[in-house]
Amino acid sequence: MLIVPRYILRAHIAPFLFGTSVVMFLFLMQFILKYIDELIGKGLGTWVILQLIALNLSWMVVLAVPMGVLFSTLMVFGSLSASHEITVLKASGAGLVRLMLPVIAVGIIATGCMFWFNDAILPDTNHKAKIMLWDIKKKKPTFDIEAGQFSTQLEGYTILSRSLDSARGLLLGVTIYDRTAPERTNVVSADTGSILFSRDDRNVVVLLRHGEIHQLFTNQASVFRHIRFDAHRIIIPASGFTLQQSTEGVFARGDREMHISDMQVVVDEARRQQEIARKSLDTMLTQHVEFLFGDAPSSSMVEWGVQREDAALGRLDVLRSHSESLVQQMADGDRQERQYLVEIYKKYALPFACLVFVFVGCPLGIMTRGGNFGISAAISLGFYVVYWAFLIGGEKLADRQIASPLAMWLANAVIGVVGVLLTLRVHYGTLRIPSFKASLKSPRALPADHSM
Repeated sequence: MLIVPRYILRAHIAPFLFGTSVVMFLFLMQFILKYIDELIGKGLGTWVILQLIALNLSWMVVLAVPMGVLFSTLMVFGSLSASHEITVLKASGAGLVRLMLPVIAVGIIATGCMFWFNDAILPDTNHKAKIMLWDIKKKKPTFDIEAGQFSTQLEGYTILSRSLDSARGLLLGVTIYDRTAPERTNVVSADTGSILFSRDDRNVVVLLRHGEIHQLFTNQASVFRHIRFDAHRIIIPASGFTLQQSTEGVFARGDREMHISDMQVVVDEARRQQEIARKSLDTMLTQHVEFLFGDAPSSSMVEWGVQREDAALGRLDVLRSHSESLVQQMADGDRQERQYLVEIYKKYALPFACLVFVFVGCPLGIMTRGGNFGISAAISLGFYVVYWAFLIGGEKLADRQIASPLAMWLANAVIGVVGVLLTLRVHYGTLRIPSFKASLKSPRALPADHSM
């Protein structure tokens, strides 16, 4: 009895791994092209670049796995249909739903695993990747001298080399302007020189041969020094040329770097602030109304009315200013609540796509007989684009307060309905589903491929 389920699941392994890998490769190329200008020319080690790529693979996995599920189901069930194995299985009494059961079970498991990964692993890797990118952006490019051009890469120094001897690694005709001391200016000239980093990469060491130093003092115009040397060494702090890794506690976490429990705390606090502002506004308006329409004294009615009117006008500006502040506080709280609720629902919705695409890929593969790479890839891409259009559209509508944060489930709802209709269409051969009562009365009315 388990031969057919094992056969179907085994056939899914290779297409799933292939589809997921292709999508991850495309995302990886997009990431490299986006950040290539910040990675090249900074002397980053291979290990640093590999770490950055590994950290960013997490979000690529979250987006690629549902695509792999869709591609594999299309490939496998399309291949079964093209080789007429579906026809044989239906003739033996196995309907589509029965054939899909093992794939549905794996889809549920994949949904659970991806939800755990999305909540437990992805936030931490996103946070570490953000910190590493920030550290890389702060790192200065690799120190380099070009012949005939002034270099100001070293803070407080301007270096000019009139020509270069690349074979020996020498600078020829070197002039260095030292502006580190405000009370004096040093101009150092030398026939040859070389530049290298210290062993700990914290300093740049400039070795000069056969030259002279001219010292000018800003507060003593009559004082001038002229020093000749055969060998001279200048040590310059190399701040910014090495990658300084920041600690995680320095950076606050954004919504995509937080676990669901942490975001729920923010949502609860935003709701609490809204409630406090709402109660304050109600109390303030109630007090003002009571002040305006309070019980009047029995005597001096006209005088009392004039005094009450003057007092009300005097309080009006304060009332309006305080009301605007409270309304803005409620709007900010609502905006923050929506922002984090959208991210919470996204952590649930994206993994659920693994199960939704099972109901799309299986019947669609049979209907199109798409057992080859081209057809499966084209259909997968089309549905994935539609899914992302609804997902991003729902997120934008929720962020702009046009729709509820539940709009994050719009993509799953639309594609899920399409998948269920396709499954029923292939299973029964028509969208008209016989009722259970009619099935008992007239078994022959059922299609021949109905599941036993």
